[in-house]
This record gives sequence, C-alpha cells and structure tokens, in this order.
Amino acid sequence: MIERMTKYSFVLLSSQKEEFLERLQQLGVVDITRSEKPVDDRSAALLAEAEMLSREIADISAGCDSHLTELRSGLAELLKERDEIAPWGSWDRDLLEQTGLDLHFYTVDAKRFDPEWPQQFAIQKVSDDGRKVRFVIVGSADGFPLRELPAPALTLREADAAVDEKEREIALYSKTLKGRSSELPALKAALAAKKEEVSRYLAGLSGESAAADMLVVFEGFVPEAESESFEAGLAELPAVWFKDAATVEDKPPVKFRNNSFVELFEVLTDMYGRPSYDGFDPTPFISIFFTLFFAFCMGDAGYGLVLLLLGVLLKGALGRQTSALVVILGAATFLIGFVFHSFFSLDISQWGFIRELGLHRIMVPSDSQCVVPGMGAYDWNMIIALACGVVHIALAQFTKACVETRNKGFLGSLGTWGWTLLIVGGSAVGTFALLGVFDSDITKTAIIIVGIISALCIFLLRDIHKNPLANIGSGLWETYNTATGLLSDVLSYLRLYALGLAGGLLGGAFNNLAVMVRGDGGAGWIWFVVLLLIGHVLNIAMCALSAFVHPLRLNFLEFFKNSGYEGIGRKYTPLSKDNSNN
Repeated sequence: MIERMTKYSFVLLSSQKEEFLERLQQLGVVDITRSEKPVDDRSAALLAEAEMLSREIADISAGCDSHLTELRSGLAELLKERDEIAPWGSWDRDLLEQTGLDLHFYTVDAKRFDPEWPQQFAIQKVSDDGRKVRFVIVGSADGFPLRELPAPALTLREADAAVDEKEREIALYSKTLKGRSSELPALKAALAAKKEEVSRYLAGLSGESAAADMLVVFEGFVPEAESESFEAGLAELPAVWFKDAATVEDKPPVKFRNNSFVELFEVLTDMYGRPSYDGFDPTPFISIFFTLFFAFCMGDAGYGLVLLLLGVLLKGALGRQTSALVVILGAATFLIGFVFHSFFSLDISQWGFIRELGLHRIMVPSDSQCVVPGMGAYDWNMIIALACGVVHIALAQFTKACVETRNKGFLGSLGTWGWTLLIVGGSAVGTFALLGVFDSDITKTAIIIVGIISALCIFLLRDIHKNPLANIGSGLWETYNTATGLLSDVLSYLRLYALGLAGGLLGGAFNNLAVMVRGDGGAGWIWFVVLLLIGHVLNIAMCALSAFVHPLRLNFLEFFKNSGYEGIGRKYTPLSKDNSNN
C-alpha cells in the first residue's frame, strides 16, 4: 500500500543552509525535491569527480581499465598482422637491401597458378597450401598478369618480437592494476563522501530563494508514521518549519508499505513506474499473479525444484532479496508443475506411488478434456489459462472502480462501476451457467438485470453533470474500445498455455532423444545422461526467460490497462548519509 506523507516547509537564513542540510542527512527521512541535472559549474564538477571515482573503482575491481583495453586491442591487431605475414616466412631485410634485389609479391588461387609463369619470370614460390600460392618475382615483373601486392611491413621475426613486447607490456600493466586493489577501501570512502556532498549540494539548489537572498525556503516530505520522530529531531535545526498533510497537487514521492513477501516484488513495480499519490499500489496483485503466471509458463515440478535449489545455494551471489524471490518462484513452479503432473517433462500421474497415495486426484486430468457446452472440448490447461485471464481482468476492473470511488466519490464513478458490473457480473453469471448452478431461466434473468443496470451506468449516469446525449456518445465510443479490447486481452492469456506446452514438448523431445542414444546400455548411458543434462538445462533457461517476460507483460499491459494504472509517480528517496539507494 501507499504510505501517506506529511509535507514540511522550512524557512532559514541562507548562511544556515549547509548546517541545515547536514542535519537533515543525519535524520535521514525527509525527501527534498532535487534537480534532475547539474545546474551549475560546481554541481557538474562534483558529479564528474564522483563519476571518475566510480569508474576507477570499477576498473580496479574488474582488473581492467581503458588503457589495458587499448593494450589488448593493440595485441589483437599485431596477432592479426602476424598471421597475415606468417605464410611469407622470414627473410633478412638488410641482406636484401645490400644485394639490391628487386622483389615483387603475389598471391593467387592454386588452381589459377599457370605452370608457364616460372618459364617466363624469375618466380620463387614461398608457400602453397593447396588453396593459395604465394610467390615472389625477382627482378622485372613487367607484363605479369596479376596485381602486385605491397611488400609486408614486417618480417615474421619482427612481428613475433612486436607481439612478445606487447604481451610483456600487458602482463606488467595487469600486475600493476591488480596491485592497486589495496586502494579500493580509500577510493570507496572518497566516493561515499563525494556522493554525500553531491546529494547535499543538489538538495540545496532546490531551495527557493526569498527575501532578497537572505532566506531560503525548502519543501520536503516525510512518511506520516515517521513524522513524530522526525519532528523531535527538528528542535535542533536552525529553521522555522510548517507542516500539512500532503495532497496530490503537491506531487509527493511514493513509498510502499508491504509485508516481507510482497516487498520482494516491488522491484517489478519499479520497472514500470510508481503510481501517482492518489493511485494504488499494484505490487500485491503482481506478487500473486506474476508468481502464478511464472509457474504456469514453467509448468514443470522438476524445473521448480531446480530453481528452488538455485535460490538456496546461490544466496550469497544473488543477494537476500533476489534469492528469496527465486525460491518463491521455484516453489510455486513445483506446485503448479505437480498439479500439471509434469516432472522433467515426464507424466507422473501414472506413477505407482502417486496413485497409491491418491495424489493424482488433485492433478489436472491428462486423459480427458474440458467440455464447454455448445463450444466443444478443449485442453484443461487452455481453459485454466483463459480462466486466469478472466479473473485477472475482472479484478483489474474492480480495482479501478474502487480507486475512482475513493478519488471521485460513488456518483463520479458510476460509469466505471457499470463496466465493472458488466465484466465481473457477466463473468460470474457465465461461470455459474457453465457449471450448472444456474438453469437457463435464472441465467437469462441475471443477464437481463446485469445488462440493464450496466447500460444505465455506462450510457446515462457516467457523468451526472453532463448532458445525457453527451454521456450516450462517450459511452458508445468507450463501448467500442472496450468490446474490441477485452477479447484480445483475454486471448493474450493463452500465451500461458502455449509457453507451458512448448516447454513440456521440448523437454519431452530431449527425453526421447536421450532414450534413443542410450540403446542397449553400456557407453550409451553416458550419452543418455549428457543429453538429458544439456537438453534440460537449455530448456530451463529458455522457459525461465519466457516465464519472466510474458507474465510481466500480462501485468504491465492487460492488468494495468484495465485497472487504469499509470506509473507516473516518483520513488521516495530521503536525503541521508547512506546514499546507496539514491
């Protein structure tokens, strides 16, 4: 959920600005509106110094900088030049100059080399690898039909010496760069201090000068839950301050307050953008549906176990938050994969102990299809994917109606409630009818009631302050857009079924190939294991990529569009001594 903010205004003397900002950094909870770009020469210089320190730290940590990259590029060019020179072999340049021999260099395809040429010219073959013939003509080459090549700039001996020298230079500089690792703590401390200086200076530049530059007015935002402790620290600040509840017009920053599970998915919300202050936090919805859709796309209990183990074993490398997210996604994939009776693309619904324990009863039927009255029979996984889409979109529409009611009041959101009733109510009536809960008469009556109430809200009551004809016109236009968009939105969820099916089929293909190469045993078992490992590792990688991108798309496009979500807010970033998150 979105935390409520308190707006603070501070008035102080210009001479007290630095002391004031340092104190705010120590308190570490107030978000001061700051410039997005350097605003003067000093801020530009500070940022340049910070960037230089950051780049130097990165170079030393990676053991490579721009100079080393340049040296390695030079070595690559020398190696390429040596490879071009090698077929010509070595010769004594000084001896050739002393004798005054005139050499002309040529190369030609072996099949185009004319045996008559050595009879006409003083030709000396240098190399012949069956494809190319390299040769020189000593003395005059007038009238020779091929284009002469320029003489090699270096002999092979000189090229080898140049390569050796460049390699020694690279080794020496790499050793020097590696030896600078002891400088990292001091450089990091200098970078942290520079970031603090930049943060404080840019925050100071956001102050509004008043009273002929004798006073400075600041505006900042603090979460309501932290206002009391923040105000206790204001007693020592050299400033007069005022506070008020933040409003949408103030454009306050957005801070989420979620439980530890939902908090893991805030990074996904930030990929799209934080909501406006009067919007809603979509992270709880993303945490549930992204996890479900990810597991649906992977669709294999074995793959889920692999992800779970990777999350646990790589906790140090991935970090606590990412590791926990991978573990959750792996556990969800295992559960959904079990329901879909797939374990490394093997059908486990027929395994003996599964049937003895009765676990096959909670699995999606593999030997039957879902029969939709009047529409035919379909794969259960396909129906489940579409059902997920209907629920997801219905929930988005209901959320939109609730948010508009909070912001505009019930009468101001009747049009949205009309669409919510039509979509959610229509889906519910259709579901009950398909399940046989409603008979045809009850279904017909329910559809008529839902349709009439929805039409009144959509076409006549969408804006009670407008002319009814204007409401009808805008209602018709919205009906066209919604009707054409809803079907494509629901069908988009078929990607969940398609991706899960594709991963299962590809994994099954690798299983079949492994069985084929195994043969009667013996050495075939080695290839059996190798093929299974390589095949399923590749399949897990491809499935995981698809399972990340497509569920994210369904949340960012289908859910956000139907819920009216706009990621136009800015993240709460307090001025503090710890600038690692700024």
